[in-house]
Amino acid sequence: MPAAKPLRILCIHGVGQHPVGGPWEREWSETVRTALTRAAPNVEPRFAFVHYDDLFEKHPITFLGTLEALAKLTTSAMSAPFRSRGLERGLGNSLRWTAGMVVKWVEDERFRRDTRERLAARLQRFSNDDASPPDLLLAHSLGSLVSYDTLTAVGGLKLANMRLVTFGSQIANPFVSGQFLAGRVQVPTAVGHWTHLYNPEDAAFAAPIRLSDTRFDQVFAPFDEPGVLDHSAPRYLGHPAAAANLWTDFGSLARAMGRGAGTSETTVRVTASGPRASRSKKPRRRALLVGINEYPNADDRLEGCVNDVFLMSSLLQESGYEADDIRVVLDGRATAAALRDRLDWLLDDVGDVDPKDPNPPERLFYFSGHGAQLPSYGQGDKVDRMDETLVPWDFDWTIERSLTDDAFHELYSQLPYGLRFLTIFDCCHSGGMTRDGGPRVRGLTPPDDIRHRALRWNAEVEMWQERELEATNEAFLDKHAERALDGARGREERVSRNARMTNRLGYSMCLRELDTARFNRRRKALGHSGPYMPLLMYACREEEVAMEYRHGAVSHGAFTYALVKNIRDRRKSGDKQPTFERLVRAVHGDLRRLGYEQHPVLAGPTVARNAVVPFATVKRTAKAARAR
Repeated sequence: MPAAKPLRILCIHGVGQHPVGGPWEREWSETVRTALTRAAPNVEPRFAFVHYDDLFEKHPITFLGTLEALAKLTTSAMSAPFRSRGLERGLGNSLRWTAGMVVKWVEDERFRRDTRERLAARLQRFSNDDASPPDLLLAHSLGSLVSYDTLTAVGGLKLANMRLVTFGSQIANPFVSGQFLAGRVQVPTAVGHWTHLYNPEDAAFAAPIRLSDTRFDQVFAPFDEPGVLDHSAPRYLGHPAAAANLWTDFGSLARAMGRGAGTSETTVRVTASGPRASRSKKPRRRALLVGINEYPNADDRLEGCVNDVFLMSSLLQESGYEADDIRVVLDGRATAAALRDRLDWLLDDVGDVDPKDPNPPERLFYFSGHGAQLPSYGQGDKVDRMDETLVPWDFDWTIERSLTDDAFHELYSQLPYGLRFLTIFDCCHSGGMTRDGGPRVRGLTPPDDIRHRALRWNAEVEMWQERELEATNEAFLDKHAERALDGARGREERVSRNARMTNRLGYSMCLRELDTARFNRRRKALGHSGPYMPLLMYACREEEVAMEYRHGAVSHGAFTYALVKNIRDRRKSGDKQPTFERLVRAVHGDLRRLGYEQHPVLAGPTVARNAVVPFATVKRTAKAARAR
């Protein structure tokens, strides 16, 4: 029988009481040893532990500080409806303490430096008796933040054979990611592979992480215990999903090594490519097209949205998209939950993308229906922003049944920079009256109780007025935010101040709350450019309405019809190099000539706005080419 292969495991705890030699060490060790005995019996785990309780005492937090921290983390967590369930269980001492220490650590550089220095020493020497680095780093809760910080900030670490495993982690919580990482999570270059265990029921502000790096994999490990936070480290480590996707890997590697001439001192290593790196071919194109005419309320129904979807699908298939590349969701099937599920499909399997690739992968999200604005509560239960939302079929003016950027950004903000992701919204976010028999407006006016949130009573003039809300990160808006492209005058027009009060889809503003100087220093230190931003095409300005158009007896969105017609006209004229800016300006000119007072808007990075429209030429699909 081949000798057991040692596996050096370094354990990093989170918030709470974790004394040297305490019960937590035995619980972790026994849980991991049991899992390895079942999945990898030829592996012999060796454990070491890093302790931080003394540093927590060195950097104390007050009761008031825990409440303020709770507000910061809760605001970002509550914005995601699929995570709000855990917060409804009650805000006990454990949750407040976790929130307080996480926020304290994020905001206190001295605290981060102390934890970083302690872990860095152990990463270079596993124990007093073993000068080798660890093979596996297990990091729970705040310990995952400490580990990430150390692995990205400390130079000279050579851990290409080490695997990082995080669980119960707040790394991707919007507040933590925005303040600590300038909105961008990356696999630390020092490690060979990173596995993230995620429990959707974890109420301690844990969040999923979506990365396209082949050195990363996320394992869903759901467990739900009534009355607790569902944040237990042993429950994560002993979960069946961890056994199937983590511990069996070490058994496979050890067995492969055992067929060689290894000795008992040969250790299990994780290669830089990752034990479960996907080698399947990634889809080059995907498109999600949504159209909703038949809203439940008869007064909200539209006429041209389904036609718009078929028009866009025909355009894409003329441009090289296979029919299998396109998914369509119409009317009653376009619920909030269904849209999130389809968006997950759209942005999944992107893979690694070379930013210099002249022919990068493409993703397109098109929505034709109603839009709206939700006055939303921030810290202290105060309305501090207007959330732009798409209106799903089952929309009811709640976060749970809307599609705002607070839910959307989790899907796109960590996409690889080289990906070409275009979103087209033929809707508006200002309500309007539709005359019987006349063109319909694609935006909803909020009911009076919702509208009241955005108003204040001016006793001096005895009138209701809109509240003045502060814009987030005006420097970013100045550089990247939308410009209305005036086709008639050939110029750009800046958005109004009111538009800057709105949390717009595609902007990831919750990840951009650092002031510009701090944001730039942090992202440069981490070697990235901030959250990914898609190219966004809107049918009109925020304060305008998007109208429907009747082409004879057939209804369409005026913007969509003009957009597709303009692209096809350019094909006929031989113009194969239109940029997005030129295209949107021309579409506005067409709308203006037809008498529509709506200004199409383009937002996104400068390089994307000036890029050539990829579906401006007719291309045969691979299937069509084979058929010939």
